[in-house]
Amino acid sequence: QVHLVESGGGLVQAGGSLRLSCAASGRTFSSYAMGWFRQAPGKEREFVAAIDWSGYSTGYADSVKGRFTISRDNAKNMVFLQMNSLKPEDTAVYSCAARPTGSGTNYYYIARHQYAYWGQGTQVTVSS
Repeated sequence: QVHLVESGGGLVQAGGSLRLSCAASGRTFSSYAMGWFRQAPGKEREFVAAIDWSGYSTGYADSVKGRFTISRDNAKNMVFLQMNSLKPEDTAVYSCAARPTGSGTNYYYIARHQYAYWGQGTQVTVSS
């Protein structure tokens, strides 16, 4: 089991940047694929970015491709989301999620139901 805690959210002007962090408990973090999702008011939670256990494979939603970068540091049990060129429509609660996968594949996952563990989320607000 893994416990996830996000940080780094806040208020930023359009065009600005933020770096979200997700700290994971447990000694088997490197065997988890990780993802970032977001939920805006009145909308369903949507996929943002994902990364395999090693950091080799990554995937992004079309809406953030070229602006956001997901990365991880397995030695520190951390996953990050660097967000650049932020837009007002990026405003949402951002949550990280974990899925146990083992080290035999380089898959990442983009569907909510594919993840077993979720953090509480961190608010990102982008003003125009």
